Amino acid sequence: MAYKEPAPLIDKENPLESMMSRFNIAAEILGLDEETYNVLKAADKQMIVHIPVTMDNGKVSVFEGYRVVHSTILGPSKGGIRYDMNVHLDEVKALAAWMTWKCAVVDLPYGGAKGGIICDPTTMSVGELERLTRAYTLSMKDIFGPDRDIPAPDMGTGPREMAWLLDEFSKTVGATTPAVVTGKPLVMGGSLGRTEATGRGVMVSALAALAKLGMDPKATTAVVQGFGNVGSWAAKLLSEKGVRIKGVSDISGAYWNEAGINIDDAIAYKNVHNGRLEGFVGATPMDPADLLTSDVDMLVPAAVEDVITEHNAPFLKAKLIVEGANGPTSASADAIINEKGIMVVPDILANSGGVTVSYFEWVQNRQGFKWSLDMVTERADRIMNDAFEKVYETSQKYDIPMRIAAYVVSIDKVAQTYKYRGGF
Repeated sequence: MAYKEPAPLIDKENPLESMMSRFNIAAEILGLDEETYNVLKAADKQMIVHIPVTMDNGKVSVFEGYRVVHSTILGPSKGGIRYDMNVHLDEVKALAAWMTWKCAVVDLPYGGAKGGIICDPTTMSVGELERLTRAYTLSMKDIFGPDRDIPAPDMGTGPREMAWLLDEFSKTVGATTPAVVTGKPLVMGGSLGRTEATGRGVMVSALAALAKLGMDPKATTAVVQGFGNVGSWAAKLLSEKGVRIKGVSDISGAYWNEAGINIDDAIAYKNVHNGRLEGFVGATPMDPADLLTSDVDMLVPAAVEDVITEHNAPFLKAKLIVEGANGPTSASADAIINEKGIMVVPDILANSGGVTVSYFEWVQNRQGFKWSLDMVTERADRIMNDAFEKVYETSQKYDIPMRIAAYVVSIDKVAQTYKYRGGF
């Protein structure tokens, strides 16, 4: 029976509801008391700002921006800032909560936060983006701080925006403060290994899962959905470990090669063709809806939220899903995936390599001392492997899926810390 995804391909559920449904299951397993449950589910603070920016044509546009600090129980809050037309408060709240659980699952001394501005960065000039970033930073000057809330890049932002943020924040406090933001350019205190960190964490998680499943990477086939920073690095590093990447996709479409795609060639092609794989001769175009349900051992969704839904989950053939993106599997698909016996390394575990190396950047900035690439990757790999083992042991102990086990591990850590610190 051939499967065709009904339009649109992405059947978005409310990300906050998806996150809360998993949170509720984990809270029940842990037997959380009502007080702790109520404290952990609610965001500490939500900022909504309206930012007037003079555009290149001389007119002033007003942009809506957000910053949600979900928790500071474990330490200062940490989370990216996204520039996208589809940013909305519920999404930012869900992503902030995911950051809390993500930091806790890899045992970092951080809480979770997220920010966003409703804008289309692809239609804005460098000057407009700089003025917007600096104005947003000023509006958040009482929120941000190396001991309070530490932003980072996300969708639509990168090292350039973080450099502007650092400069503007430093002006407000009268001192250069590199530890206020991570994901900076290397010359400004960025960390070696940060660019590939999330993709590398996906690779480390995938190898750990394959070992548990008794599968040899050299005999494993995979598809990677999303070929941006995370997906391309995950594909490259997995292929270097012997995994045969049969299919990849990006915004221009999906591409297949039964014998395996040469990932280095695909990355080189993308880099000289406006970041797109369109026209790449090392693979044949295919229907993007068929990529996720293709006959491979491992699926790496590394693009956007809610690409695996109740509609396509029954047709999945992979034995293993390693989530490079945030929230790529909707809550409604979880039961179907579990019933099919597919192991899932969930987003809050698999893609936490990025925040782990962001933490290293913050530590280096505070030490005033730069680490070598070997030191960064060795420590990051160890943290990722330790976290995987803890989540796997928890899943075995309670006989629960890896996703719920990751929530159990992280919520338990935050709940215990809250009890030691005490409420009012």
